[in-house]
Amino acid sequence: MALDATDLERVLEFERRWWGSATGRKEARIRREFDWSPARYYQVLNALLDEEAALRYDPVLVGRLREVRTARAELRRTRRPGAGAA
Repeated sequence: MALDATDLERVLEFERRWWGSATGRKEARIRREFDWSPARYYQVLNALLDEEAALRYDPVLVGRLREVRTARAELRRTRRPGAGAA
């Protein structure tokens, strides 16, 4: 996925703003601000989290988002089959 510096800055700034104030539906704000589907947004965000440029841009935010991603992946791996959605 080819990402440019503008995508990096826009997505990380959106996440920074969103992290502190979870007002409104995030998916609707993603569509309004980026004109992307939420699935596309999260694809871009996850790709950005693996970029060194993102870590240099905002190491605290990127570190926190990486931790959240890792925790969610671990939850998916350890979820018992048939236990229902969390």
